[in-house]
Amino acid sequence: MNDKHKTELLRRLKSVEGHVRGVEKMVEEDAYCIDVISQIQAVQAALNKITAQVLEDHLRGCVVTAIRNKDVKERERVLEEIANVFETATKV
Repeated sequence: MNDKHKTELLRRLKSVEGHVRGVEKMVEEDAYCIDVISQIQAVQAALNKITAQVLEDHLRGCVVTAIRNKDVKERERVLEEIANVFETATKV
């Protein structure tokens, strides 16, 4: 991951952290349930964006390197990792 992407991801993560604290405060203050749910969904959307960015970096870097590698076991390992990520993402 290059420094620009890393800085952007860290900025987004700090923003999510602040947002989660806001949700926590809403719960403490007995905010309206639908408002809390809306804020939780906003946090989830932000995390999904971060996940997509990290995955894109991984695909463009680590996966491309592994696929170009002559080590078949390493290629298979990396491809299995990606399959596991997608499998986990589809679980509820």
